Amino acid sequence: MPNTVEGDRDLVLTAVNTLEDAGPGEISFLANPKYAERLGTTRASAVLVDREATVPPGVAAVRTSDPYAALCLTIVRVHGYRRHPQWGISDRACIASSARIGPNANIGPNVYIAENVRIGAEANIYPGCYIAERCVIGDRVTLYPNVVLYDDSVLGERVTLHAGTVIGEDGLGYAPVGEEWIKIPQVGRAEIGDDVEIGAACTIDRATLGCTRIGSGTKFSNLVAIGHGAKIGSNCMVVAQVGVAGSTVVGRHVTMAGQAGIVGHATIGDNATIGAKAGVKNDVEAGTTVLGAPAVPITEAKRQMLMVQQLPKMRERLRALEAEVKALRERTGADGPSGQD
Repeated sequence: MPNTVEGDRDLVLTAVNTLEDAGPGEISFLANPKYAERLGTTRASAVLVDREATVPPGVAAVRTSDPYAALCLTIVRVHGYRRHPQWGISDRACIASSARIGPNANIGPNVYIAENVRIGAEANIYPGCYIAERCVIGDRVTLYPNVVLYDDSVLGERVTLHAGTVIGEDGLGYAPVGEEWIKIPQVGRAEIGDDVEIGAACTIDRATLGCTRIGSGTKFSNLVAIGHGAKIGSNCMVVAQVGVAGSTVVGRHVTMAGQAGIVGHATIGDNATIGAKAGVKNDVEAGTTVLGAPAVPITEAKRQMLMVQQLPKMRERLRALEAEVKALRERTGADGPSGQD
């Protein structure tokens, strides 16, 4: 069914905003029915809503089957994407003579680009970034301030790395010798696929041998740590403070919610969901949702949660039963739990 418009079609809209904060000349949205009452008090001139929502008089409505998707398109249309400062290639950047920079590169001051680096077309590299020897960066990549790429790191096309993220640092590779830890040289690399976006202050370890890989289309929030040799599949969603230990293999379109942790050498199947604060110590089958620490399938986790919620009542019931048993013993002359004299 096509989208429909109710109300003034000639409105001029200058911004997109929340129902609470929107004012005249702005458009808002309702994607979650539990916030429906806020439609009645919004000052927005227009709203994106589903087919059934009740819109107050005087507010124009765009009715659509998916208000959240419509919101995304509206934000792009009204606000567009972030516009980068234009430095060209700053004369305050330090670029090795053997580095190859693609056309229309935009490289800010205090960027360091080492020997034998290759950077594709239309790159945006903000001040303070460090790109070590032999890194390869695809077209239309954006590195925000203070991103660090260790040697031999590879970024695909249209990758975005937010401020303070580090790619290709040494993983936690040490061999125990007696009571000492002897460092194992980390001679692998880190590779990031096309259309990956990684939030601020994330770390992707290089592999001890071979490659740590982040699949194309995967998106990270902030403060995510990926261990050496891990393989993260395509189109995954990784929320803040997730930790994935080394040599773990994560399938495609996996969601890992905030503060989840995955033990090393585990396998997570395609389309699985790891719930918030879950502690995964075993493999997770494709399409499964797990919660808890240790993580278990969601149906079992819910039973455990319900049981925990019942513990205060169970404790009171146990105390009442103990009192009844004590009174019964006093009446019968029993001396103790065993009933022995």
